[in-house]
Amino acid sequence: MMDLLYTEEEEALRAAVRDLLGDHCDAAGVIARTESDAPHDLRLWKALAGTMGLAGLLVPEELGGQGATHREAAVVLEELGRAVAPVPYLTSAVVATEALLAFHRSRLRPGGETSVAADLLGPLARATAVAVLAVGLHTAPGAAFPTVRLEDGTLHGKLTGIADAACADLLLVPADDGGLYAVDAAAVTVTPQVSFDLTRPLATVTLAGAPGRRLGDAAPAVRRALRAGAGLLASEQLGSADWALTETVRYLKDRKQFNRPVGGFQALKHRLAQLWLEVVNLRAAARGAADALATGEDAEVAVAVAQAYAAPVAVRAAEEAVQLHGGIGMTWEHPAHLHLKRAKADSIAYGTAGAHRAALAELVDLRAP
Repeated sequence: MMDLLYTEEEEALRAAVRDLLGDHCDAAGVIARTESDAPHDLRLWKALAGTMGLAGLLVPEELGGQGATHREAAVVLEELGRAVAPVPYLTSAVVATEALLAFHRSRLRPGGETSVAADLLGPLARATAVAVLAVGLHTAPGAAFPTVRLEDGTLHGKLTGIADAACADLLLVPADDGGLYAVDAAAVTVTPQVSFDLTRPLATVTLAGAPGRRLGDAAPAVRRALRAGAGLLASEQLGSADWALTETVRYLKDRKQFNRPVGGFQALKHRLAQLWLEVVNLRAAARGAADALATGEDAEVAVAVAQAYAAPVAVRAAEEAVQLHGGIGMTWEHPAHLHLKRAKADSIAYGTAGAHRAALAELVDLRAP
């Protein structure tokens, strides 16, 4: 049976993460970072990943991680989505980590030496390194992805739309020989792209003779990584949508018009009630995806369901927050625009809702006529 409820340990984890974000990730600070040349908050990342050990939640204990599951990682992402935290948690601690874990079974070579992937997971778990899978953020699980050229043992080519590449120490790069290669970020050129979501910047990665260490076959590792990314992205979208609903209700209770709280008008009550229902449904879908990823049961179906539903709800929640906050919701100083941009960018991350609906139709054999 799928378990959608939060355990006591998960609620304690949520409280700890929310407290840390409350101290180190205020909205004004996030907005200021979007206007700077350093959008990533690496100090916050060190606190989250290093001090609290959250970067290693999905990494087995024998490799230096916490040995937790996707359920705990989902709780962390809910809180990061609520704060629109500019940290590479989804890209490094989830997607890149999952790609490396695809090779974990073969971590021991015949001579007893650990594999390259196992050696790389330790630094990721300890937050001494940030890794990024060099596949465009828009790529859906199972979709084709660009590769670079392997020539004379070095990698050549250009990959675009790579999220958080600007703060990466390590890149996991797919090549045209079918392999996935670990490449030192110092060996490539990272050029920032114009990103709609300034808290998760994109970049173009150019490789001109970069050396790389072959990890194994790229296709299964990339598919696994993108599936986990899509499934847990729903939890981030849930956190953002829940923030939008909570803050909008709070504002409408305080804001007065015609000498009465604006939230007392029936038309607004209906809109908020509908939004509440959608957020509750989103929570069920996101928890279902996290639990399925943790147990391995019907994970592809649960992820497709979650992403088919999550993006429209997150976008609508952010739009309602902007509109129902009135004039202040339209200002740069208010964080509503951060959530709207994140929701819009997330709506095409790891596949659009339409792509996931099509994938779901194939999975359950309910294709359109």
